[in-house]
Amino acid sequence: MALVSRGPRKSIFAIIMPCVQNQSNSCDPEVNNMSTIQEAPIRKRSTVSLHSRYNSNSYGNVTEYQVTIMPTRPDINAPLIVVSNRLPFVLQRLKDGSLIRKNSAGGLVTAVAPVVIDCKGIWIGWSGLYDLGPDESIPEADPLDKAPTSGLKSSQVIPVNIDKEDFEDYYNGCCNGTFWPLFHSMPDRAVFNADTWKSYCKVNEEFANCTLDALRNVIKDLDAEGKTNVVPVVWIHDYQLLVAATTIRQKCEEENLRCKLGFFLHIPFPSWDIMRLFPWDDQILQGILAYDFVGFHIEDYCLNFIDCCCRRLGSRVDRNNMLVELAGRTVHVKALPIGIPFERFVQLAQNAPENLNDKNLKVILGVDRLDYTKGLVHRIKAFERLLEKHPEYCEKVTFLQISVPSRTDVLEYKALKDEMDQLVGRINGRFSKPHWSPIRYIFGCIAQEELAALYRDSAIALVTPLRDGMNLVAKEYVACQIREPGVLILSPFAGAGGMMHEALLVNPYELDAAANVLHRALCMPLDERELRMSQLRHREQQLDVNHWMNSFLSSMGALDNDDDSDPLSAKTLQLTLDDFDLYLNNYVDGVCKLSLILDYDGTLTTLTSHPDLAVMSEETKRVLERLANMPDVNIGIISGRTLENLMKMVNIEKVTYAGSHGLEILHPDGTKFVHPVPKEYAEKLRQLIRALQDEVCHDGAWIENKGVLLTFHYRETPIERREYIIERASQIFLEAGFEPHNALMAIEAKPPVKWDQGRASIHILRTMYGVDWSERVRIIYAGNEDAMLSLQGIACTFRVDSSATVITAADFRLSGPDAVLTMLKWVEKQMNKRAPKLIPKSPRLLRSPAVSRKSQTKDSMHSQMSFEEDPDDQSRKLVPNRKSNLTVSSS
Repeated sequence: MALVSRGPRKSIFAIIMPCVQNQSNSCDPEVNNMSTIQEAPIRKRSTVSLHSRYNSNSYGNVTEYQVTIMPTRPDINAPLIVVSNRLPFVLQRLKDGSLIRKNSAGGLVTAVAPVVIDCKGIWIGWSGLYDLGPDESIPEADPLDKAPTSGLKSSQVIPVNIDKEDFEDYYNGCCNGTFWPLFHSMPDRAVFNADTWKSYCKVNEEFANCTLDALRNVIKDLDAEGKTNVVPVVWIHDYQLLVAATTIRQKCEEENLRCKLGFFLHIPFPSWDIMRLFPWDDQILQGILAYDFVGFHIEDYCLNFIDCCCRRLGSRVDRNNMLVELAGRTVHVKALPIGIPFERFVQLAQNAPENLNDKNLKVILGVDRLDYTKGLVHRIKAFERLLEKHPEYCEKVTFLQISVPSRTDVLEYKALKDEMDQLVGRINGRFSKPHWSPIRYIFGCIAQEELAALYRDSAIALVTPLRDGMNLVAKEYVACQIREPGVLILSPFAGAGGMMHEALLVNPYELDAAANVLHRALCMPLDERELRMSQLRHREQQLDVNHWMNSFLSSMGALDNDDDSDPLSAKTLQLTLDDFDLYLNNYVDGVCKLSLILDYDGTLTTLTSHPDLAVMSEETKRVLERLANMPDVNIGIISGRTLENLMKMVNIEKVTYAGSHGLEILHPDGTKFVHPVPKEYAEKLRQLIRALQDEVCHDGAWIENKGVLLTFHYRETPIERREYIIERASQIFLEAGFEPHNALMAIEAKPPVKWDQGRASIHILRTMYGVDWSERVRIIYAGNEDAMLSLQGIACTFRVDSSATVITAADFRLSGPDAVLTMLKWVEKQMNKRAPKLIPKSPRLLRSPAVSRKSQTKDSMHSQMSFEEDPDDQSRKLVPNRKSNLTVSSS
């Protein structure tokens, strides 16, 4: 059982304050530091710009920081829209139904709120109330309020209304039940649930819609003032909003809304082997890559993120310059360690009363939320080991652990509290003396003045989380060390461990090592303590929370300075042949044959307003012609176009053509395959065409009739009419008995047969190489998603798309036809390295002499698409060239 002193005097050991939710961020699970600080007006002073280099120690990389002077209060050059899970204050409803503001000023609010006020920006977040009406106004701040948010007018605040059930699944289910343990590298504690993930996406979309409404209004006001060159900055925070930018980016591109999107993650980002466990990890990564700039606490998290993008999404990355490219967009990644309001903590420490009266008793201090990531059990066991190894510390040292209640309704946290109570009770029962207990354990919140006094007067701060994004408790302790210096003991698994290298680092899992470090800290001479603490204090004073904010906004190009260059203008290096060495060197060998299967529209040509305008470049055509004439290369081009139209647009000999998404296939030797289509499909297709023409073929929307396929195009439809057109067209498709297949700015109707580009690709391979083709052939596929799953694991696949929000099963991504051309040039270069050889070709691969596409003789059998009587007949039709010696078997 936990013991708490009950002396007659009001000492720190006697204070157990109730933790009331929605009254203070100090008890909010998403806040790293334990205190709630109200910042005094920010003084005009100087802080620093951060640059880093690495030194190695036994725990990995330790960063040394060099500094450059820069102003504290930034002159921001654009409106700022801040989006966080919660508003920067707490709304409380009184008995009469009215609302009042309650202060909730952590480090983030302290630094950012004054800037939002100055630039007339906006803060978007959940109100904390489920019953807040959509038309209910936010109250203004109390005139006597001196908090950082006091100047934030109600017109600058946009509350996000969330249904209680959705919020429960989103916040407690997905955020805290999945992302919190997963991102802290504790996947065994994570729960993966499709329903909570859907709620998470739904809530993120609600945040995105509120942000878009605010952005439209801001741009409208800027345009009215003639400031058409001013680009608003949207700054989104933390793991509760990982996919909100997906919707924002999509709508901004569709509506041509100008903005810069920035994101900062306040918790760790896990390594690839952890991140890949999440079933929807690609959507998380793409959501983060929808930003222009992404900030993490330390470079380890940056590199983890970049590695995940490379390995999961196939993105091009530049690890040296921290750049990630997806769909032609370059995303900038940077390490920006967050700080604390240093001067405010100094002021608190100076004014805090004495609480530790026994000068002969040394106090080891721990301050944490009650959370499994904080290493509380390991920490207490390490202190027990200290007393076992060094009994001379009995009655001379006390360990004070303050545990702030967190998620007390969650079974896992209840079990942790019970374990802590039993552990503290057992150790106290084992070592206690009549006038001394080894552990003082406070389960509750304490006043900020009391906390500052404890920071100031404790001999040691024991900050040993098992995993932590940064851990601001270590920084707060250092700020309050204004008297005889103490010693900071820090876990290398906290972000702070990479920059506070004057602290004593210890692995919290090594109990003996932790006990030895505690002993060293207790015996450390004064001159060493002074040296270590002075360096720690100097760095934290410079790298405070204001510097962190300035650095982020400066990296976004949102501050006025002498340098007119945009820091986000840097791009990844142009795609070169060398990039494909990484992609394909281990796949394409010097022996096997190579089969290239390529989509046409969007892959070999750019997407255009009309299909007839999609003409392949002359350079691409020349490369394909040279490849088609190589003995070890076979090319297949597949498209949703009709076979005749595809052959006309490409016009290259010795190529296999597959039209209508592979329903029609023509090999170079004249062998043709036609997949049967139910007879009644033709009439249904005619009815669909009539219905679409009658209702939705207006405002730039039109129908492309491809014989057995139909594509409804809405690319030219005005944005304000597009939503209705899409919705009504999809409804017409369903009413006519067709499943609408979404393409890029189009909807397709396909025959009711189990056939797509993937199955067509495998059919082409089996027809050309035989059933054992996989042992002798390497396949490269570049195109859209239809074939990715079918070829996954048996081909090297490239998704070619300019959209960063597309979900894909491809191995790699290419942004467009120019990137595909570079890939084809790489293939040509590699194949040219092979020594010339005269090997008879397999009869199955025999190619006939060039045949004029304009006039095929009757000797080459040609068949049109047919509508069969039996809709269930899935037989394959292979019609051999009568002059060919090729024997074709049904596959």
